[in-house]
Amino acid sequence: MKDKTNTKNHNSFVNNFKEELIVLSPGRINFIGEHTDYNNGFVLPTAIDKKVIFSFEKNNTETECNVYSMSYDKMLRFDLGAIKVSEIEWENYILGVINELLKITDRLQGFNCIIKSELPIGAGVSSSAAIECGLAYGLNEFFNLKLPKIMLVELSQRAEHTYVGTKCGIMDQFASVMSEDQKVILLDCQNQSYTLIDADFEPYKILLLNTNVAHSLASSEYNTRRNECEEVVTVVSSQYKKVRSLRDINKKMLNEFRDVISTTLFDRASFVIEENERVLQASESLKKGGLKRFGELMYQSHRGLQHQYEVSCEELDFLVNFSENNDQVIGSRMMGGGFGGCTINLIHKDNVNDYLLAVEKAYKDQFDIDLTSFITVPSQGTSIP
Repeated sequence: MKDKTNTKNHNSFVNNFKEELIVLSPGRINFIGEHTDYNNGFVLPTAIDKKVIFSFEKNNTETECNVYSMSYDKMLRFDLGAIKVSEIEWENYILGVINELLKITDRLQGFNCIIKSELPIGAGVSSSAAIECGLAYGLNEFFNLKLPKIMLVELSQRAEHTYVGTKCGIMDQFASVMSEDQKVILLDCQNQSYTLIDADFEPYKILLLNTNVAHSLASSEYNTRRNECEEVVTVVSSQYKKVRSLRDINKKMLNEFRDVISTTLFDRASFVIEENERVLQASESLKKGGLKRFGELMYQSHRGLQHQYEVSCEELDFLVNFSENNDQVIGSRMMGGGFGGCTINLIHKDNVNDYLLAVEKAYKDQFDIDLTSFITVPSQGTSIP
């Protein structure tokens, strides 16, 4: 039952709110390069046109902060002098950022904030990074902290490590902040160098299909995969002293240790090494307008995630398999940490409606789950409108 007293208090908070700053923080898609970022590899993401919207006001206190989530209809109240990890997951995305900011500045003061999200939770479009980066960006502007964008990216990533407990790579936060309209980012996660590439997918549209399957294994298995990759690095670096990550290992080197490491570890490392090469090939294909090849690489990426990295699920595989039977879809793969969320698809603009009718019916018949979807476009990163 809904707490009527809390709802009344929340309504009062919203009605009396005097908006002084708005920040738009987008979700992100990643065309190819999954689970490569925490292995110092390559990724090809961009921000999307669906966003988390932050409204800020000062409350004339030194340390009192109030953050209201419209999506959850929940209020988070905290004191800047007593930040600690919460037992409620969504609160830690906020508290983690505050904790990181307090390590590098003493200029934060009391504030109120309202958060409204257009992003589906758990769909693999990184609503978590959008929350972290939007809050960091807004407070940086609001209190004139003068922190460069890359610092906001890095502290948001650290917040997810320390307060949420997911040892994510840099991609989600980087894409959320650094993206530009109608561009994709070829990002080298080893040194954070990047190239902006024109996102010309005409005549194809970017279609996201949300399985609406919960990420029940995503967080624990994500960290497990990271540990497995580190195991391989430990073994290979015992002989190759310059190896610091899977980025430093090629297939020839890995094959030397095939009888030393388990088949599982060999498959994990093989996927990452091959995926890095696919990202580079895909970026070149996009530059040259080779969209069919780009799509083929997306399919290859999914099969690697399905069979070598083992982070897919039957719902995701069903959607990718279904797309392969339609010549109007030139590329499809799972996107995000895995075990649910979205597939990203490149589909001819004239076929979107017919395809949706067919895939929604097939998915419902197979799993008795309603499929949801949206078309998106590469968009501007976190910004003030």
